[in-house]
Amino acid sequence: MQFASDGRTVPRMSAAAFVSPVTEKRMVPAGTVLLRRGHSSISVIYIESGRVALGLLNKNSLAHQLGMVEGPTWLDASSAVLELSSAVDAVAQSEVVLRHVPMGRFRQTVAAVPPDALSVLHDVARAHRQQTELAVSRLALDAEARCAEWLLHHAERNESGSLEVPLQQRKRLIAAQLGIAPETLSRVLRHLRERSLISGTGRVLEVVDLVGLRALAGK
Repeated sequence: MQFASDGRTVPRMSAAAFVSPVTEKRMVPAGTVLLRRGHSSISVIYIESGRVALGLLNKNSLAHQLGMVEGPTWLDASSAVLELSSAVDAVAQSEVVLRHVPMGRFRQTVAAVPPDALSVLHDVARAHRQQTELAVSRLALDAEARCAEWLLHHAERNESGSLEVPLQQRKRLIAAQLGIAPETLSRVLRHLRERSLISGTGRVLEVVDLVGLRALAGK
């Protein structure tokens, strides 16, 4: 049972209310990417059995893991309830048996929930989404710290005495050394420029605020 906002109990909706007997059951192997962060989906995934890791992808493997879910369970149903794109990436860690529930059917069933229960459902979904976004944000901060440490390690004095970081490798290779995606590296460097910690956009970066960069790296 669930409790409505006025104290009355309302029935808890089971997966059967969403998953039709004719919904196709699929089996996918370990390593299959089930969700991609920032991508909208036309269906909601119900995991009947198997383990799925949640985190941030680097290519097709998780560079950072936030948690694990095991069936039977919904996969990121909060995003579907709130009509948002996925906040995390999801990769099967074992053989997984799942069903894809069409987004229209899922939202139609959610809309049929009694108003009080629907309010509670949205509150829980928002809280879960906020916790997930906070965890992702903390990983992004960790990426900034690692990037700052890498910049400090590779900084050299030029003829004028300024600190420079020559980018002698492609950003893809630098990102791999840091354990982050190339897109994340580009975003971090942009943030460091916006904070006036570094400058430059070509093959050479200049350290503008050495003290600030050290603080970010935890030194």
